[in-house]
Amino acid sequence: MFIFCLTTSAYAQAFKISNVEVRGNIRIETATIESLLGLGEQSGLSAAELNDAIQDIRDSGLFESVLADVDDGSLIITVVENPTVNSVVFEGNNRLTDELLRPLVRTLPRRIYAISQVRDDANAIASAYADQGRISASVEPRIIRRSDNRVDVIFEIIEGGIVEIERISFVGNRSFSDRRLRRVIETKQAGLLRLLIRRDTFVKDRIEFDKQLLTDFYKQRGFVDFKILSVNSELSQTRDSFFVTFNIQEGQQFQFGKVDISTVLPGVNPADFEAALKVKKGQIYSPELVELTIARMERRALELGLDFVVVKPRESRNEKPLTMDLVLEMSQGPRIFIERINISGNTTTQDRVVRRQFQLVEGDPFNPRQIRRTADRIRKLNLFGSTGVTTRQGSAPNKIIIDVKVTEKPTGSLSFGANYNSADGVGLLANFKEANFLGRGQAVAFSFTTTSNTNNLDVSLTEPALLSRDLALNVGASYRTTTSNNALYDTESLDVAAQLTFPISENGRLGTKVFNESELIKNVTTGSTIIQNDATRPRRTNYGLGYAYSLDNRRTGLNPKAGSFLRFSQDMSLAGDENFVRSNLRMGAETYIGKDDVRLTAVLESGALAFQNNTSSRITDRFFMSARTFRGFAPGGIGPRQKGVGYDDALGGDYYAVARFETQFPIGLPNEYGIDFGAFLDVGSVWGLDPSISSSAGVLYDSFTTRAVVGVTMFWSTAIGPLRFNWTDAVKKEGFDVEQTFDLTISTSF
Repeated sequence: MFIFCLTTSAYAQAFKISNVEVRGNIRIETATIESLLGLGEQSGLSAAELNDAIQDIRDSGLFESVLADVDDGSLIITVVENPTVNSVVFEGNNRLTDELLRPLVRTLPRRIYAISQVRDDANAIASAYADQGRISASVEPRIIRRSDNRVDVIFEIIEGGIVEIERISFVGNRSFSDRRLRRVIETKQAGLLRLLIRRDTFVKDRIEFDKQLLTDFYKQRGFVDFKILSVNSELSQTRDSFFVTFNIQEGQQFQFGKVDISTVLPGVNPADFEAALKVKKGQIYSPELVELTIARMERRALELGLDFVVVKPRESRNEKPLTMDLVLEMSQGPRIFIERINISGNTTTQDRVVRRQFQLVEGDPFNPRQIRRTADRIRKLNLFGSTGVTTRQGSAPNKIIIDVKVTEKPTGSLSFGANYNSADGVGLLANFKEANFLGRGQAVAFSFTTTSNTNNLDVSLTEPALLSRDLALNVGASYRTTTSNNALYDTESLDVAAQLTFPISENGRLGTKVFNESELIKNVTTGSTIIQNDATRPRRTNYGLGYAYSLDNRRTGLNPKAGSFLRFSQDMSLAGDENFVRSNLRMGAETYIGKDDVRLTAVLESGALAFQNNTSSRITDRFFMSARTFRGFAPGGIGPRQKGVGYDDALGGDYYAVARFETQFPIGLPNEYGIDFGAFLDVGSVWGLDPSISSSAGVLYDSFTTRAVVGVTMFWSTAIGPLRFNWTDAVKKEGFDVEQTFDLTISTSF
């Protein structure tokens, strides 16, 4: 409470203050109060001027109340000092612990109590609850007075319930359904079933991010005039849920029309840049493809020894055919150089982790487009909470200083959990990951998984930029044991590998590796003579070299609705107990149809194993079809097997091939259920044994024999992960194949 008492007649006259008397101050020096007052011996001081001086004392925040009076030329100021904070206590908080709340408040013990600061602290606590979807949370500060002008500050918290999003709707969408657009945004809606398994909360800041996601989604699909008119968030009458509506204006979808290259640079032939074009006439218009084409052309200019070349897009709309003509104009840009690159905010991460994201160094020509791409690369590291890249003029007009400001965030995780699949049953797992080991940008991972019949231990270290180049080094080890896992024998294996991976094209990468493999078969309880013979052979230890080529345009291809990938690898054992070559091929494609609601995928997998020097493969070397590789059969349910009195054992094959075709589509259930359905067809086979093995008694299905399975799938998105339920029917099989007509797994993308 602040009071300044002057009589009515006092307001009508001027004052001459000859003396200032301060009363009630204990901790605050009188001289400090006089300096805040700022008055000397003055004549004709008005009441308004005197009141302003007293207000300066109030604004200092040091006093609980201020009382002022004038008596015979003396200004008497009576103050009551703000108390000292004795302790800060949180009550009623269960969802957010004291350790999480304390960094949010600036009211601290042994500091001066300030009511305005306490109110700000209460708002900060309420905002933290709102970020978790508890917008009905209330925080009421109160104080308990202690002796010696001290107070305990207590924040009484009523957390309230989570305010979920009951419904997300879109108005104005003609080309894409509400269901498809809900998959684009990060905010999700809760519903009847998801209340039991997963729910999403209303976070206002996330809505802004969703607006950008929607805009990017439409722009990349040719809707150049797309706008979000408004986003309405209405709280339900029960105040426990929100209804969110995006009002959008799609506009028309445009395609690329004429695409030309022009230049005013002497001696530059536009034909030299045609190979860099990533756009063509008739293709759906995409700003991202324009940016990619410009980047390729500017790189091509550097290859030709042309510095400071700037490519500017000039677009012309053709409303009737709905096309966008594009002229890429090449010109000489300003001769500006990079003087310095400053990095700040990285208290843990080393400078070189950020600096190596730049394809430019000090002294290079300045290219704004490359700086924007650098900022994107820094963000994609996922090591920082926020990233800002700005430029300013350097020591001369033709020099630029680049400032990078980042905010560190936690990059490690330790998790414990469980998983389930029909083949191995319930499993327990523990994972530790650190994406920024010792601030070097290196990734360290450790995982342990165990089921009733298997144990897996994996450790790895990845250096993403060896020698500060686009050269990734991965060193890893894996130890695995099985105990009668779908078989009547136990195995033990140890694999150690080091791999270098580097790009060889825009979407292609090549990896080379050295490896060591060690395998042992033991505790055989089956009557199969082939498996018994494998168990009599000593532990196999091999050393070798390998390579893997991968090509993937699912995120960078020309068609935003489709993509494909290919991976081919070979491992060659060159030293050790046995020499062999193991080859694997995996390729696939994906596309969306029907307003992007229906997904079609096709995947082909195959493998071949060739042993040399008159040696043959063991059962642990050969290929087996798992339930994920070939649905509809149990692990080892197809392919070569040895059958006799009292035993029927899968042997695996030296070759396998399988093609999987699948579609995923909605069936009209509300989107909040998180349920889609699908249908699939799997066709393939496992075959091939060394003649010394296939000639044994009781061996079946050594030759290539096609199997085919059709099935339906239910996809269910839950908090424990995306579940996948498969019901299958083998339409082509052999007599002793082992079917598995139902399978439950964690759904994965190819």
